[in-house]
Amino acid sequence: MNINEEKELRSIIKQLIGTVKEKRLNEEKELRFIIGTLLEQELSTLNEKQTADVDPTPNKSTGINVLEDLLKKIIPILETDYKTMTTDPNQRESFRAHIIEAIINTLTPVEANTEAGESTDDDLEEEIDIQVTDKDSPDDDKFIDIRTDAEKSEDEEPEDPRKGFGIEGADETGRNIAYSSFKKIESNIIDAYELLSNEEDQELFYDYLIANAKLYFDKFESELDPDLEEPTNKAYEMAKDKEQDLEKPTPDELDLGL
Repeated sequence: MNINEEKELRSIIKQLIGTVKEKRLNEEKELRFIIGTLLEQELSTLNEKQTADVDPTPNKSTGINVLEDLLKKIIPILETDYKTMTTDPNQRESFRAHIIEAIINTLTPVEANTEAGESTDDDLEEEIDIQVTDKDSPDDDKFIDIRTDAEKSEDEEPEDPRKGFGIEGADETGRNIAYSSFKKIESNIIDAYELLSNEEDQELFYDYLIANAKLYFDKFESELDPDLEEPTNKAYEMAKDKEQDLEKPTPDELDLGL
C-alpha cells in the first residue's frame, strides 16, 4: 500500500468515525427528548391528581358534604381505638355496637329539638303554674336536710357513667373503650348536624353517618382478620413450587442416607 492509498484509507476511516459519532449524538439527543417528554407528562398527571385530592368536586347534597368533612375528623379516632382491641373479637363487636347506638341516641334528641323549636310563652306560663301548684301542695315532704353539700356527697356513691352508656350483655372492655372514644367525637357530630336546617340534608346526614360507621368498622375488621387469604399470583406460586422442589432430597441423597 502506497502513501496515497494509506492517506485515503485514513480519511475514509475518519469520516466513518465522524458519522458514527454524529449518529450516536443524534440518538442521544433524541433519547433525552423522549425522556424529557415522558417526565413532563408524568409530572402533569401527578399535579392533576394532587389538585383533585386537595380540591374534590363537592357533592350535590350539602348534608353529604358536611358529613364528609365530619368523617375525616372522626374515622381516624375510631380506627385507632378499634384496632387496640386484639384480645377478643367480642371486644370489637361491643365497641361497634356501643358507638352506633351512641350516634343514634345523640342525634335523636338533637333532631327532636330541631323539630320542636323554641317553647312558646304559653308553655312557659303553664310550666310555672304547675311548679307553683306542686310547691304549695300539702303533700310536700316536710323533711329539712341540714347536711352540708360535702356531707351529702360523701353518703352518695358516684355512679359510673359508663353503665348508662352500656348495652346489657356486651363486653365491658369494648364498652369502656367505646365510651372514651365517643367522648372524643361527640361534639364534632352534634356541631356538624346542627349546621343543617334542611330536612333532606338532615336525613341524608343521619342515614349516611350510621351506614358509613358500619362500613368503616367492616373495613377495620377485615384489616385485623388473621385468617384473611393473602392475594397471590402465578409467578409467586411457580417460584414457591420450585423452592419446595429444591428442598426435596434427590434419589442419590436418599441412597446415601442424607
